[in-house]
Amino acid sequence: MKKQSTPAADERYTRTDLACEWGRATDEGEEGIQRTSERLSFGIRHTLRILNALAARRIGRPMGEYITLCCDPMWKLDPTKQQALEGTVASCLLDLLARQTEGKETRDLSVMVVGLGNREITADAVGPLAVDALIVTRHLKDHEPEIFRGMACCAVSALAPGVLGQTGMEIAEIVAGAARRCSPDAIIVIDALAARSCDRLAATVQLTDTGISPGSGVGNDRCALTSDTMGVPVIALGVPTVVDSSTLVYDALAQAGIEQVDERLRKILENGRRFYVSPKEADVITERTAKILAHAINRALVGVASLG
Repeated sequence: MKKQSTPAADERYTRTDLACEWGRATDEGEEGIQRTSERLSFGIRHTLRILNALAARRIGRPMGEYITLCCDPMWKLDPTKQQALEGTVASCLLDLLARQTEGKETRDLSVMVVGLGNREITADAVGPLAVDALIVTRHLKDHEPEIFRGMACCAVSALAPGVLGQTGMEIAEIVAGAARRCSPDAIIVIDALAARSCDRLAATVQLTDTGISPGSGVGNDRCALTSDTMGVPVIALGVPTVVDSSTLVYDALAQAGIEQVDERLRKILENGRRFYVSPKEADVITERTAKILAHAINRALVGVASLG
């Protein structure tokens, strides 16, 4: 696995959604922060827990558990490592679901999976494409009860609500409305994220029990999807697909030995916050990543990786 480094940075000019890249959260001895790491067959699992409100305010992130799975680029994984990654994502989902639903049996759960993002924009289409590959079962519970009982799985429903510019509605409004109608025990939200390091693009999976703010990866925060706003536990599952261009400029300056940001450089960096960079293989990456996430969710909720 390629080594993934995160240089020290001025956080005014860099952004990331990944817990393993948050500056103070990775410092040794931070009170209220619990960190563990474990080497797996496909890479490394990092777990970060923000244990109290004081630590959450200090880090600037919600209290909760953040699991980061680091691997080789996902679109290049061999079948053995891909299956291992999918299995680990599925296991993490089940653990988070069990804790958030007070140990309720998986087959007794109703889970809504929401794929966030704009399917017309390649780097933002991971969520909708993952939803396309899900096995949905909620309808069978009422219309084919014998088949549903034989499957012994979750009642899975799925939604790809688009984005505000397509629907005229906030994502949180659409999801909350669907949740009121379907009454799920939990919601799993899939989204594309922003990374601090280019090495982590499509080479990292993050899961958290804190929910998510749609669009936050590109600085476009919308109404959050959390347990407070949805009324049920919300587990977020994401893969980084973009890097803020100001981060790239900042890194280039740092590598050139320029550490002081004067007025001219500040303007360049702040202008770069409006642009986001994705790899040239973005179409292949998005398609492969979406399938991996969908297979993992299917394994967790239905018990099989795919219909094929």
